[in-house]
Amino acid sequence: MKEKVLQVAAIQNGTVIDHIPSSRIFSVVSLLHLEKLTSEVTVGFNLRSKSMGRKSIIKIANRFFTDDELNQLAVVTPNVTLCIIRDYEIVEKKTVKLPEDLLGIVKCDNPKCITNNEPMRTRFHLVSPHALCCHYCNTQQALDEVKLCD
Repeated sequence: MKEKVLQVAAIQNGTVIDHIPSSRIFSVVSLLHLEKLTSEVTVGFNLRSKSMGRKSIIKIANRFFTDDELNQLAVVTPNVTLCIIRDYEIVEKKTVKLPEDLLGIVKCDNPKCITNNEPMRTRFHLVSPHALCCHYCNTQQALDEVKLCD
């Protein structure tokens, strides 16, 4: 029988972000500001995957993410798997889904939109798996071309 070997070491407590398309790994690292953490961060790049062919994975020790951070992550890499680890065990596992409404996450592409001219949060609605629509000016944007708010 073939022995199963972990490609990336286990963590005691923290978060694992799995099934990241390898083309998006550095966007995720930047988005979550992982370079600024003092805890252990393991990045696996171009790992073998039965379902994806190649994937990337990030393991962050002693760090858990807010809903706002997960919503930002969903804009950059929808459908990644998020695992919460406590005492080396998975206590929660879920797929990160893009919410129907995004508040203060995506910048409107329309320079005349009120959100680009007044101090207010942006608000977008998911209109398809690949597009968002601004609540205020109805500008539609392709998901793979959006810019995140600062």
